[in-house]
Formats: sequence, C-alpha cells, structure tokens
Amino acid sequence: MEEKAIIMGAGPAGLTAAYELLTKTNIRPVIIEMDGQVGGLSRTINYKGNLMDIGGHRFFSKSEKITDWWLQFLPLDQAIGGTEISLSYQNRHVALKKSPSALPVSSGKMLLRPRKSRIYYRHALFDYPLSFNFKTLRNFGVGKLSRIAVTYLQARLFPAKTESSLEQFFINRFGKELYFTFFKGYTEKIWGVSCKEIPADWGRQRIKDLNIGKAIRQSIASVFKKNKTLTQKGTSTSLIEQFLYPEKGPGQMWEKVAEKIKELGGEIRFEATIEKIMIEKGNHVSSVIYKDNRTGNPVEIKGDYFFSTIPVKHLIAGLQDTSIPDNIKHIAENLQYRDFIIVGMLFKKQKDQSNRLSSLNDNWIYLQDQELIAGRLQIFNNWSPYMVPDAGNIWIGLEYFCRDTDAVWNKSEAEMIQLAYHEIKKTGLIKTEELLDATVIKVPKAYPSYTGSYIQFPVLQKFLDGFENLFLIGRNGMHRYNNTDHSMMTAMTAVENIIQQQKDRSNIWSVNMEKDFHEERNENS
Repeated sequence: MEEKAIIMGAGPAGLTAAYELLTKTNIRPVIIEMDGQVGGLSRTINYKGNLMDIGGHRFFSKSEKITDWWLQFLPLDQAIGGTEISLSYQNRHVALKKSPSALPVSSGKMLLRPRKSRIYYRHALFDYPLSFNFKTLRNFGVGKLSRIAVTYLQARLFPAKTESSLEQFFINRFGKELYFTFFKGYTEKIWGVSCKEIPADWGRQRIKDLNIGKAIRQSIASVFKKNKTLTQKGTSTSLIEQFLYPEKGPGQMWEKVAEKIKELGGEIRFEATIEKIMIEKGNHVSSVIYKDNRTGNPVEIKGDYFFSTIPVKHLIAGLQDTSIPDNIKHIAENLQYRDFIIVGMLFKKQKDQSNRLSSLNDNWIYLQDQELIAGRLQIFNNWSPYMVPDAGNIWIGLEYFCRDTDAVWNKSEAEMIQLAYHEIKKTGLIKTEELLDATVIKVPKAYPSYTGSYIQFPVLQKFLDGFENLFLIGRNGMHRYNNTDHSMMTAMTAVENIIQQQKDRSNIWSVNMEKDFHEERNENS
C-alpha cells in the first residue's frame, strides 16, 4: 500500500522534502500551499515584466550537496569561462562540468554574480564589511576612527564574559563605537525592540564569529587570492565575494523543482489554508483539514507522514487535541514575528552623474540612519540583468520591517509608495530620476522573532517532537532564522530520518548550529 506524506507549505523546505521523498522513497508527497505559487519567501514577484526578489536571496552554501542540488535544476551559465569550475570544500576539490552546448533560453540558468553591499549612514556609503581605506577615513574622520579602534581593542582585550543579549554579542566583536554606528539602528529596525532585549542566539546564527580583525585579514587576503571558488569554504558568509543566482530570480529555482515534483507523481494544492491538524492515539497525526480558498469548502486529507513549514504559532493553534497543556498554548500564542513590506519602484536611468542611484552596483544597501523608516534597499538590476526587461530603467525595492499592528503596515498602497519615494529622495541617492511605476508587496510573518516567548521555545520543541510522524522543517516551521540552504538541509535530514527509521529529531535541530553550517570556520580547516 502506498504511503503518503502531507507537506504544509511550498517554500524551499517543503519542496525539498517532496523531491527527496520522490527520489529516495516510495512515499508520495502532497503539498498544501496557501499562496497561488511556489517558493514562499523565495518566490519571484513579476510586476509588469519587472521581477522582484522578496528580501534578496544569494545562492551559496558551504555544502556541496546543496550546491549540486541547485545546479541539477538550473545549470551554470555558459558564459562562465572554461568547461570546469573548481569547488573547494574542506580541502577537498570538486569540478563542476558545464554542458558542452548552450542551454535553450527557456530552460533557465544560474548566473555567477558579484557580491556588493554597503551601509548608508549619515548620507555616506560605507563598504560592508568595513574596508579600512582613504574613503573610510574621509567619511568617518580621524576622531571617529580612533574611537572605533579604541573601543574595538577594549572589547577584544576585556570582553563580556557572558553574552545574554544581542547587544553584548555585537560589542564583544565590534566594540561599542562601531556597534552604535553600524549595527544597533538597522538591527532594531528589523526586530522592533532594543538589542538589549534580543537573545544572542540571533547573532550566533547570522553573524557568528565575524569581527573587524577577520574582515581586515580577509580583505587583504582577497587582493592576493587567485583562485576563487563557488563554495568559498574558507570565507565567512558575510564576506563572500560572489554567489550563484537564477537569471530570473529565486522563484525560478522553485518553479523548476515544482515542475519536477509533479512530473515524478507528487501533487501541489494551491490556495489552501491549513485549519486543523487531526490527532489520534495521543502522539500520531492522522490528517489535516484545509480550506480551499477558491470554493470556501473544507477538505480533509489523510497521510502517514506530516511535514510542517507553517508558523509554529499556527501549527499549535490547529492541533485538534484537548490534551494540549495550557503552557504549550501560552508559549505558542506569544511567539513573535516580524512582517515585511517591499515597495518596488521603477525609475528611468539618467546620465547625470549627480544621480547616484543609476550608477550604483550594489545588490543591496543597509539603511542604518534612524531618520529613515526603511531598513534596506535592493537594486534588482544588480542581482540579474534579466530582472528588468528595459535596460534603460532601474528597478529597486525599498524594504520595511514591522508588525501587522504598526501604522506602516496599515498604510494604503498609495500611501506606502509616497512614503518610499519620499525616503529614497531623502537619502540623496536620487535627485531627478523619473518614477515610472511602483507597487507594494506585504509579507506577513517573514521573520520568526527571538523575542516574546522565544526563550521558552525548547519546551515547544520537545512537545512537538513527541509526535511520532510530524517533522518541523524550514524557517517558520522551526521558528529559526535559517537561510535557504539551512532550510533545505532540515528537509533532507527529516527525509533521511524516515528512511533510517530514526525517531530522534536532534539532527534536524542541529542544522545551522553545527560547524558546517556556521558562517565561520576554523582557520585550519
């Protein structure tokens, strides 16, 4: 008898789980997706032919397995020189061979793109990570740089013995002056609370051991480095100089994966909102009931295995089990999330050199200034030239982090466009560029927050791991700020556990906590 897996969510984790099940087991996956397209936060928005990446997705991984997985769906661009590209992984070298002939345009490809991001602070742009050069000296001044150097040395010589907050985490690595200059404002825009109230866990997962000294060493080393690799194993993730990127945005990858899933016999049900998760025998999920948003009718679907990528808050609320302890419900109800708004704005490029936006080559710019509500600026032309059909236009996304109770979330589309245009003008990055068009995309629960009841999350984790056929994977599914490759690896690990009949879930939770997934490395590895 055929076994069936019900997968809640068609983002990177859910799609990866489905593909792994189809290629490695006899379990048939059925994906339940609330949206009308696949990709989740990694989908590509098409606005009148202009393509938008929600949040920005650089395709890189320290894992050969993940890199190879991507490239089987979107092969390397033929324009990349040579027939082989050398990948380096823990002192092992692998050659990726390109197809001997050019790929059809319709098949899609992976581009190799340069990484450039900077910080906007007091009407100046600073390299991120910091480069200690004449431009930095000019922007900061001798006095500011001296304070940065002194507080950095103080932090390295006399670090706080415990890191109970994100503020302490930052100061230990960067010193007080640089923390207040470049990290505090932007981070608090993302999370909406003081860095003093955010556990250090966020930094350990996202920044880890990156510090000024490492940035300097790597900056110098890059000048003399001849052979650059795609996996760039010896490089801190925040310092990676190049990355893979689908020519038409991240959603192109997940659309390819979805096509293959359906070809192999999997199923994807769109516009379906999970409402109930049915429990039997105390620790066994028997079915899910979702609402078909096109008809309004409830639909029940039974399964043998269940994978959840939906927010943990919603998962707990949907469990149909009267024996769920009150403390579990309380913790879940008080989990916090940050919502996300991106305003896409299409400008006509100008030849006037005073119009800085037209000449910028950044993928994105962090907006540190507190006078701006926006937290980050993306320039989609610089992700891929195929994102913008008219090369005479520049297509940008201004990003806002908020909660659904905030005033900015509840602005009308016209009000948001007006706000975004006012703020981009305030930066001085544009002066006379003509605004041709604009759109607003709102994404609820884009970022699981490390505030609220998060400190009690291990209690939820233990409770949910007690369901014998339920697997939590992905960013929202695990309430963890995972990158795409981390989310994919949690799905792969969950499927492998099914194959090996391993009941312990600890290896899933250890993804993004183990050495291979740290954004740092031992210098001798």
